[in-house]
Amino acid sequence: MMCEFKASMMKEFDMSDLGKMRYFLGIEVVQFNGGIFISQTKYVMEVLRRFGMEHCNSVENPMVPGIKISKDEDGVEMDGSFYKQLIGSLMYLTATRPDIMYAVSLLSRYMSRPTSIHYEAAKRILRYLQGTAKFGILYKKEGNHVLIGFTDSDYAGSIEDRRSTSGYVFMLSGAAVAWSSRKQPIVTLSTTEAEFVAAAGSSCQAIWMQRVLKKIGYRGSESTLIFCDNSSTIKLSKNPVMHGRSKHIDVRYHFLRELVNDGVVQLQFCGTRNQVADILTKPLKLETFRELRKKLGVCEISGVN
Repeated sequence: MMCEFKASMMKEFDMSDLGKMRYFLGIEVVQFNGGIFISQTKYVMEVLRRFGMEHCNSVENPMVPGIKISKDEDGVEMDGSFYKQLIGSLMYLTATRPDIMYAVSLLSRYMSRPTSIHYEAAKRILRYLQGTAKFGILYKKEGNHVLIGFTDSDYAGSIEDRRSTSGYVFMLSGAAVAWSSRKQPIVTLSTTEAEFVAAAGSSCQAIWMQRVLKKIGYRGSESTLIFCDNSSTIKLSKNPVMHGRSKHIDVRYHFLRELVNDGVVQLQFCGTRNQVADILTKPLKLETFRELRKKLGVCEISGVN
């Protein structure tokens, strides 16, 4: 299919074949017999130089475990323009670095009035990038070719409005192909409701990915398996047995129940330790962070043979 497309484009336009893709929009691509490795090493170094952090000491994780960041109304206000440039640069890095997705998403909420606390937290991400500049995502040729997802939430994690954070990640060929970390649009009243809202959001992403993959000739399962670490959410998605707890949930989130009943998605329980999406909802202990980062397929190019 790709050869036919390339031939048709070369007939219409004056083009030359440069061979396998190596660099595209700041993303470096290494193709080898064992798979494909994508990274943004060059861009990471450019960002570090731009913000004067090219000689900084590195740290092992992008956020201190257990830290809570808020608006900090009484804090020293920083240059808003500089902070926005920094967060914007980090946002582009999340295209190949799901391990910093949560930290960047959290700090982006405070661009209207950043203080020294937010700036220090952002600099810690740069320090983390200093030590992991060569990290990227490795898609293995012999990896699992079935699309699977993980969904999770951090109940009432926001200090200001007590909204939860939803996170999801979809895996293909042994690594992450889509991920998200964002604050939920409503205030949930229980962990079950927060997980249900997160699962509904990930199911919408699953439908979109199924359609895209089908368009490019991917023949996978008709039903996408999504792992969730909350058994009550799984029960609620199958039948309204917990109606008393869930009748106040916005109708649009019950779209998930229809998808489960129609077999479009399947929710399956997994233990918290195996919940890959956990890295997208909260700052984790170093050991857990490293383990989940590895499961995302994030590694260093030197580890590729």
